[in-house]
Amino acid sequence: MSEPITVPKAELHCHIEGAAPPSLVKRLAEKYRVDVSGVVDGNGKYIWSDFTTFLKAYDTASNVFRTPADYALLAETYFRMLAAEGAIYGEIFISPDHAREAGLSYRSYVEGLATGIERAKNGTAIEGRMIAIGVRHFGSAAVERVVKEVTAEPHPLVTGFGLAGDERAGHPANFSKAFRMASEAGLGTTAHAGEFGGPDSIIAALDFLRVKRIGHGVRAIEDKDLVRRLADDGIVLEVCPWSNIALGVYTVLRFHPVNMLRKAGVKITLNSDDPPFFGTTLGKEYASVAETFNWSREDQMEITRTAIEAAFCDEATRNRLLVRLDSAAQKPAGA
Repeated sequence: MSEPITVPKAELHCHIEGAAPPSLVKRLAEKYRVDVSGVVDGNGKYIWSDFTTFLKAYDTASNVFRTPADYALLAETYFRMLAAEGAIYGEIFISPDHAREAGLSYRSYVEGLATGIERAKNGTAIEGRMIAIGVRHFGSAAVERVVKEVTAEPHPLVTGFGLAGDERAGHPANFSKAFRMASEAGLGTTAHAGEFGGPDSIIAALDFLRVKRIGHGVRAIEDKDLVRRLADDGIVLEVCPWSNIALGVYTVLRFHPVNMLRKAGVKITLNSDDPPFFGTTLGKEYASVAETFNWSREDQMEITRTAIEAAFCDEATRNRLLVRLDSAAQKPAGA
């Protein structure tokens, strides 16, 4: 009896620096003589205990990526890992602010990442795109600077703009100009909300930023009217269950609202956020959520379809991905 055919997967919410395997970070740390012993343990796992120490570990690990070649290696490594789990598409959040701290220009940062994405595509056929993010706790001027960089130096694989950082810092109204600029430039837009912030943070992101996708968004479950609005307006949630559990938003997977939101008609996708930090992978997200909530193979296919339909990619690419998904759907679950 052969193994069941892998469900094709797609990811919309992953921070590329946060996807760095500890083994790769240690390798580059040795090259650049950076001490990472405080954030990577002897078993090759990241060390952190709360949101503050997570951010410290994240920044320390990010600090070992210094050249376009380093970023190419990171992107290729991650996209090959995704493809090995059956993913046919992935979007990564990229941080021009991190690149600046590393002394890299926006152009060289993006070109390095694009090289890695193309290498992975050549080896595995996975498609990849990038979403440049502004960091809300850096303020509106910093977020607008990111949009200006992205639009001044367009790259075919940079297709989206997003807002990340501390949800509790800065009202979405402060960033409405940046999002208007991004939309006018033809970029897809998304914003983190409804993770540490409550339903109000999601409402504000929808009202002031006019996004069609929300990063996380799970705390919408606390407001029935908002759940109805998300369903009626076709807003897509980039749900990251194991990230939410690791950071203490929910205690265990069976208490996570992903299934209730889906049953209420909200468009749901599954994502890994910062996978090695949270002990997860995209494959684990699909498998564990399906097992916990008794989702069928068809249910999982529908999650992937939602992600592809909401992806920030051109229509020709989207149609190719949907053909691949439909082809897999027509094969029997056990070959």
